[in-house]
Amino acid sequence: MIKQILFAISLLVTLGVFAYTTRKLIALFKLTKPAFAVKDFGQRIAITLKVAVGQTKIMRRPVIGFMHALVWWGFLLIIVGSIEMVIDGLTGTERVLGFLGIFYDIIFASGDIFAFIIAVLIVAFLFRRIAMNVKRFGGVEMKHKSHVDANIALSIILFLMITLLGMNTFYLVDTKLAGHEIIGVYPVSQIIAGWFSGVSGETAHLLHEINWWGHILGIFFFANYLPYSKHFHVFMSVPNVFLSNLNPLGKMTNMESITKEVKLMMDPEAAFAEPPEGEEEAIERFGVKDVEDVTWKNYMDSLACTQCGRCTSVCPANITGKLLSPRKIVMNVRERMKEKGPEMVKNGKEWTDNKALLGDYITAEELWACTTCNACAQECPININQPAIILDLRRYIVMEESAAPAELNSIFSNIENNGAPWQFAQDDRMLWAENLEMNKV
Repeated sequence: MIKQILFAISLLVTLGVFAYTTRKLIALFKLTKPAFAVKDFGQRIAITLKVAVGQTKIMRRPVIGFMHALVWWGFLLIIVGSIEMVIDGLTGTERVLGFLGIFYDIIFASGDIFAFIIAVLIVAFLFRRIAMNVKRFGGVEMKHKSHVDANIALSIILFLMITLLGMNTFYLVDTKLAGHEIIGVYPVSQIIAGWFSGVSGETAHLLHEINWWGHILGIFFFANYLPYSKHFHVFMSVPNVFLSNLNPLGKMTNMESITKEVKLMMDPEAAFAEPPEGEEEAIERFGVKDVEDVTWKNYMDSLACTQCGRCTSVCPANITGKLLSPRKIVMNVRERMKEKGPEMVKNGKEWTDNKALLGDYITAEELWACTTCNACAQECPININQPAIILDLRRYIVMEESAAPAELNSIFSNIENNGAPWQFAQDDRMLWAENLEMNKV
């Protein structure tokens, strides 16, 4: 009974902290602008199964991709055991889902095997991060705390796998010594249990309880650590893939306010019509200057970003030595919202600290280096659309600050004066064809 009470308190604290974090995130999302209507659910489910569950995009790097996929698939199995632990902790039962019979054996045998596989892979990931100089793990945006954060998250996952194997191992030892029926199949833990055949029943029970509490409290801590970590993608990646932009890569969205202005220019009578009473529109900022201008999808992308660097590693601008790093752009959105968002929630959306996403975090030089080739979006394993935020930041530079590069200003001027991007009048467009002999076919 004491165990149940302690567990219930731990669960309530965990849920309370998680609810507090969720409430803060919802408040930040309310600061953002609309993105698109969520529809075509069949297509979205298919993309989620293919990209998020099947991990197809990450397999473009077969070895490390398959290693990461194994960790993900293992978690999907192990979460069933975590649900069982919550039920057991509240009700005082032991292996409550055992009534599933053969399905229980298959799920928990697979989970036991995957716990060992994940533990080995996490050690490999840690070695790779600490001892190997992987280029895409570096960059100006990857500060020391980013590397420490990654190592902490990986270490917690390793701890969870060790305690899971320990819990299963000493469950087998304790149950066997007590003469009770073993529920489930645990191939790896069965081998490890043989190493502890000489321990007493009391010791086996104590070690089982230590590992049981270590595992479940580790899960509770990890769940509340994730929203403040780069590993928030554990929660956010699947929703982010489900809410992918379904338009073809490279298709640029039109600004609704600009479209409306163009339509008004084509209908002069509507331009001078009085708007209905109470429907006067506030002047909208063109493009993105700061985080209150981004869409909810831009912000969701920033939270889901795994900081893996695959986007930057394929960016032609970055490869050729330019400042642009698509990963940095996405990370800057999250960083800036973390800095400014809480103050806007507290003091109103008009609050300012005299800084902005554009200028203080992201420079114009970075933005104009982008060729909008969409290699970054194509490579991203969770379908983040990096060019979308880059384009909106450039829109602000052009439409609000009139600070486009000279080459673009020349094109704009030609379009305005000549109706085309070329520097000659419409009447002169066919001069090149004069005196040319055309043969009839």
